[in-house]
Amino acid sequence: MTIAVMLEQSGVLTLLGMGIVFGFLVIMIICITLLGKVIHALGWDKDVQQAAVTAAPAAPVISSSGTDAVITAVIAAAVTEYRKTNS
Repeated sequence: MTIAVMLEQSGVLTLLGMGIVFGFLVIMIICITLLGKVIHALGWDKDVQQAAVTAAPAAPVISSSGTDAVITAVIAAAVTEYRKTNS
C-alpha cells in the first residue's frame, strides 16, 4: 500500500465518520423539536409557562451619569467582601 492510497482511505473514512455524526445530530435536533411541540400541544409545560408569567420584574435602570460611580462602588464592595472572607 502506498502513502497516497492510505491517505485516500483515511480521507474517505474521515468524511464518512463526520457525515454519520452530522446526520445523527440532525436527526436528534428534529426529534427534540418534535418532542417539544408534542409536549406543548399536550399542555405538559404549564409549570414553565406559569414561571414565565410570575417572573421577577427587571432590575431598575440607572442613569448614565451615575453609572461609573455606582459600578466602581459595587466593585470596591465586592473586593472588600472577598478579602474579608478569604483572608
